Amino acid sequence: MIQGVVITPMKKICDDRGRIMHIVKSSDDVFTQFGEVYCSTVYPGIVKGWHIHDKMTLNYVVLKGMIKFVLFDDRKESPTYQQIQEVCLGDHNYVRVTVPPGVWNGFMGLGTEEALVINLTDIPHDPTEIHRLDPHENHIPYAWAVKDR
Repeated sequence: MIQGVVITPMKKICDDRGRIMHIVKSSDDVFTQFGEVYCSTVYPGIVKGWHIHDKMTLNYVVLKGMIKFVLFDDRKESPTYQQIQEVCLGDHNYVRVTVPPGVWNGFMGLGTEEALVINLTDIPHDPTEIHRLDPHENHIPYAWAVKDR
């Protein structure tokens, strides 16, 4: 596990009417302050990454579908420097992934349907504090692929 990344099992409350899917509460240990919340989607096999934030903490959950979420620790002072971490999240693993500043991250859609991804951040979007890399040609030692064994 990469230092500072927190994976939190999330609760689904299901009944005859449907379900409630918790995302984050102000009383959660990972919550610091509200910046913004947004939704994105990703199609199966498509990669959205890589990106890194200088200041922003991210809190990802997947409400529908599945993604493979990958992190790369590029913080030289970190004990997990240059480590990769993967987690599949969504319908079959409803968790929240909290990503601290300074950790590269991205995700790929899995399965056969579009995934609905929610991100709750601690500061509003600021284009000057985000940096991006091509998902396939970069210095990160990771190849995006579905592992079938």
